[in-house]
Amino acid sequence: MSGQTPMGLAAAAAAAVRPCRRRLLSSATAAAAATAAATPLFPRCPHPHHHPHGRRFPFLASAASQASQSGQTTSPTPVPADPRAAVSGNLPFFDRVLFPDSFPVETPPAEETAPAAADEELASVTEAREETDTEREAWRLLRRAVVSYCGAPVGTVAAEDPECTETLNYDQVFIRDFVPSALAFLMRGETEIVRNFLLHTLQLQSWEKTVDCYSPGQGLMPASFKIRTVPLDDNNEAFEEVLDPDFGESAIGRVAPVDSGLWWIILLRAYCKITGDYALQERVDVQTGIKLILSLCLSDGFDMFPTLLVTDGSCMIDRRMGIHGHPLEIQALFYSALRCSREVLVVNDGSKNLLRAINSRLSALSFHIREYYWVDMKKINEIYRYKTEEYSHDATNKFNIYPEQIPSWLVDWIPEKGGYLIGNLQPAHMDFRFFSLGNLWAIASSLTTPKQAEGILSLIEEKWDDLVANMPLKICYPAMEDDEWRIITGSDPKNTPWSYHNGGSWPTLLWQFTLACIKMGRPELARRAIAVAEERLTADKWPEYYDTRSGRFVGKQSRSYQTWTIAGFLTSKMLLENPELASILTCDEDLDLLEGCACCLSKKRTRCSRRAAKSHIVG
Repeated sequence: MSGQTPMGLAAAAAAAVRPCRRRLLSSATAAAAATAAATPLFPRCPHPHHHPHGRRFPFLASAASQASQSGQTTSPTPVPADPRAAVSGNLPFFDRVLFPDSFPVETPPAEETAPAAADEELASVTEAREETDTEREAWRLLRRAVVSYCGAPVGTVAAEDPECTETLNYDQVFIRDFVPSALAFLMRGETEIVRNFLLHTLQLQSWEKTVDCYSPGQGLMPASFKIRTVPLDDNNEAFEEVLDPDFGESAIGRVAPVDSGLWWIILLRAYCKITGDYALQERVDVQTGIKLILSLCLSDGFDMFPTLLVTDGSCMIDRRMGIHGHPLEIQALFYSALRCSREVLVVNDGSKNLLRAINSRLSALSFHIREYYWVDMKKINEIYRYKTEEYSHDATNKFNIYPEQIPSWLVDWIPEKGGYLIGNLQPAHMDFRFFSLGNLWAIASSLTTPKQAEGILSLIEEKWDDLVANMPLKICYPAMEDDEWRIITGSDPKNTPWSYHNGGSWPTLLWQFTLACIKMGRPELARRAIAVAEERLTADKWPEYYDTRSGRFVGKQSRSYQTWTIAGFLTSKMLLENPELASILTCDEDLDLLEGCACCLSKKRTRCSRRAAKSHIVG
């Protein structure tokens, strides 16, 4: 997180803030606001197609109990299983968003399901489980972090530490940070806050083309926003609430967020799948917002690779850490957002070209990452014997990687079985560090092959003492030290070795780890990691990160009661309790993406390992 500064706020107040329709302090205005609140903020899209399969998931015990207390009754529809699309853990497959042309002719009514089987399934899902003391405390703290706009919940602040007087920008709602909070609320059946968040952050999206180098590009989502109370029309007796977005102009290094829009699309798809509220994704404003994000990410440039080119500090690792170029974390989120976009985009004449571009990019991106980012013992041995300065189309060493780049720590660290996706790949440079978020999200989105996904989890299990130890999960491994730390980080006092983003341990990564383990049918690994975290989080006041190689100390500048630490723990527990809900975030393997290949465009490019990559899946 970075310190909040008022730079440019006064000069661009009219364009930067979004006023609330409810004025404060005035009873007459408050009455008018009640009427305005009943009117949707955005126009609805009259779409002739409605999803016949749109419905809610069978919710958990807590959601069912809340409905019964309010006097409402629910009758969840049993979830059909589809073995062809089931994930590796033999989990039930939940209905997808279908394009209009592929809607089923008939949808079997819920009554056709055997009543006894349906009742038994519902009973197993809704069976009450007593929450632990740690879970109850986590829910209390998560609700304390909720902020409201115009009287409705709209997000959670980054941290809510009553003992800290220096707020910096931890009192803002970050798109990236809110995702685990949103998932926890969704799985508990509390969907209003997530819907409000999706619509209000969309309202803050930059929709206008600009030539001002200090203005956000068209389609960019803000990193965060803050709710401010400002005087109304120079009247100190009347006030209104406004949303004040930050596009990076207040961040450390003044770097615009690349991942915010990607997370927004992923969360939109999760919300629609778990609630059945497919009408939300069909709205004109939502469809426009998706297209603007994709247009920004798919725009042509000087880059020759299918990966997304970004600056350093434009993702979760928001400080200088030498990840500029094509960092794995962004590529995994990019791939996931593209997969999700294919489901949520409405198919019409205006979106066909975009969908075609998405499919083309997905095909090239999946091949590129699987083929060139993957390393294991066999691949390292191959790189060790690389020849350099190869100019032909048949070159083996396509990126002119020098074997001397293989670090000494990797030679002794890489296990005989298993492997991982490296952190970055650029001409004459490979970043061999292990980055947890990129690898875990590559599993969840099926950016990796199933064999590679199994290899990543095998490596984490084999190197448990390095990547988990006393607190899961290392954000990257290993840490940069000595001259490398001084040169690459600029002697960053927060990113000292084994601290913060330089090898620190981040409990919020638990939910991505749990998701990957469930998808691959290895929930025991997630239970083991959660048990390690649960022993310390309450006593340590839910810190943002941990320091030292083994994660024994609370981070030296770590903020207590960090919201995404709390929400990540809750989401992990709820996913393990209801593993079928993992499908709202995961993507199944799409073999059709392996059919197209850029090498087919040129007769000169005769060597292509696409068939070898496909054999990893089929064979």
